[in-house]
Amino acid sequence: MSIVHVETPGGNYPITIEPGQLGGLDALIPGNATAIALVTNPTIAALYGDTVMEALQRSGKPVIRIELPDGEQYKTWETLNRIFDVLLQHQLDRKAVLVALGGGVIGDMVGFAAACYMRGVRFIQVPTTLLAQVDSSVGGKTAINHPLGKNMIGAFYQPVAVAIDTRVLATLPDREIAAGLAEVIKYGLIIDADFFAWCEENVQALRNRDPAAMAYAIQRSCELKAWVVSQDERESGLRAILNFGHTFGHAIEAGLGYGTWLHGEAVGCGMVLAAELSARVYGLPASVVERVRALVQAIGCPVQAPDLGAERWIDLMRVDKKAEGGQLRFVVLEELGKAVSRAVPDDALNAVLERIPQV
Repeated sequence: MSIVHVETPGGNYPITIEPGQLGGLDALIPGNATAIALVTNPTIAALYGDTVMEALQRSGKPVIRIELPDGEQYKTWETLNRIFDVLLQHQLDRKAVLVALGGGVIGDMVGFAAACYMRGVRFIQVPTTLLAQVDSSVGGKTAINHPLGKNMIGAFYQPVAVAIDTRVLATLPDREIAAGLAEVIKYGLIIDADFFAWCEENVQALRNRDPAAMAYAIQRSCELKAWVVSQDERESGLRAILNFGHTFGHAIEAGLGYGTWLHGEAVGCGMVLAAELSARVYGLPASVVERVRALVQAIGCPVQAPDLGAERWIDLMRVDKKAEGGQLRFVVLEELGKAVSRAVPDDALNAVLERIPQV
């Protein structure tokens, strides 16, 4: 077992990384819990629902199971209300604990529900996708989507624990692995150039789900994110660098329709665009831009951005959470392993968007 500790003003908690721990989740339930609500989706429930239910029932607490529809397109108010409906119907109180068993969509919605229900109840993240394990389950960002923007309605709310069972990676489609690896290499790009180089050297092992390579990639990603979040829980400064590639990526998701591309696929492509923007703003060497493009392609993510039209790109990015006063801000690389968030000149952004092939 590896344990990474997250320390924030909103709460301190462990991230446990260990194969097979789905069967022992009862150990994470606080002793004073009055009830447990397991929230998942039908896909994950079919694979792990019974194992997790049995583990949670061993805690001696009443356990209810809530299944939500599977997919980014269901990350909405309507779906969120399904959680509240069941919690209220079963009269769960403030000492209840919610357990999020699933990918980023489940984790985000359960976290937001926990932040809102009774003005705040405890919750545990049990991420079942690589992307959720290395990114969305850590740091306390919770949200739902709005037709005008991704993750625009939510709260900063920390879990009491994150349990990462690496065995679940075996059941993921290759596309989900690629999407998760996009977030893994992001940490190297923005904080740790040596880790980026390690990802380049081990990309085939990662794509093949080599247990040792995956375990290290997950642990290092969690360590780097925990370090950032501990210094800036609410994204008032440093934490913004975690959004490298996301302003472009969120525009792709909204522009194509949520669920058309996976979040990690959009971020991977967005990182290529952000690297090109970095070259124009900070003179990032062309060789580094090419390394970014080559690694994103090597992990299996798209490197060719969709043709949304320059005006549509701008409109979508203006409703991104990183915009300030209507002015677009981007995370760009001063150099490999060093990122900053800043407003960029219109001509630099337009030059990048104009390079997207028209179809």
